[in-house]
Order: sequence, then C-alpha cells, then structure tokens
Amino acid sequence: MAVYKFKLQGILDIKDKLETQAKQDFANANLALMEEEALLEQIIQRKNEYVEEGVKLRSSVIDPVAIAQNKLAIEVMEENKIKQEREVAVAKRNVDAARKKMMDARMDTRTFEKLKEDDFERFMKEQGMAESKEIDELNSFRFSEKQRRGE
Repeated sequence: MAVYKFKLQGILDIKDKLETQAKQDFANANLALMEEEALLEQIIQRKNEYVEEGVKLRSSVIDPVAIAQNKLAIEVMEENKIKQEREVAVAKRNVDAARKKMMDARMDTRTFEKLKEDDFERFMKEQGMAESKEIDELNSFRFSEKQRRGE
C-alpha cells in the first residue's frame, strides 16, 4: 500500500507555527492589558487615599501647607489616572488586534487542515479502487488458470 503524503504539508506546518505565534502574541497582549488595568487600579486607590487624607486635614487643625500639598497630590494622581486610562485603551486595542490576528491564523490553519482531510479521503478512495482492481485481476487470473487446467 502506498504511503500518504500531503503535498501542502510544508504550508500547513507554517500556518500552524503562525497560529501558535498569534496565540502567544494574544496572551502577551492580554497580560499587558491586565498589568495596565492593575496599575490604573493602584492609581485610583492612591488618589482615593489622598482624597480621604484631604478630608481629614480639613476636619482637624487647618494646616494650609499640608492641604496645598494634598491638593497637588490629588491633581497629580488625576493626571496619572488620565494617562493610565489612555494606556489601558491602547492595551485593549492591542488585545483586539492580537485576537483578530489569532482568529485569522486559526482560520487559515483550519482551511489547510480541511484540504488535508479532503486530500486524504481522495487518497483512500484511490487506494480502495486500486485494491479492488488488484483483487479483480487476481480473481480473473485464478479463474482463467482454473479454466486452462480444466478444473
């Protein structure tokens, strides 16, 4: 029996590698997004702590320098929060792009896998037909040999 060999196996292997790389890129983009979101949460938490500290400063003996420093710290945290929100948005866009790339790579791989399956089925049918032909020829030969011998 003949050995099956898919003619486009090299391309399928490349598509598999591209899909694996796209999955890794997606995972990395997702990880970066989670890190950016965690950093944003930390900034929001620090800002909230400064706001609480500002309330305490205003409710006790009034210290204008401490209040001014607190107000400045809150403003800096707000600016940091806005910058970090932009970073989170960029990270989300990167995740979306990586997801699309991964899905496209998977679709390409599936296409070649389907071609391989179809090619293998065609190969098996051809092999089945070749085997049937050989069996028919063998039976014909046996029958003619029996007739020739007079059996």
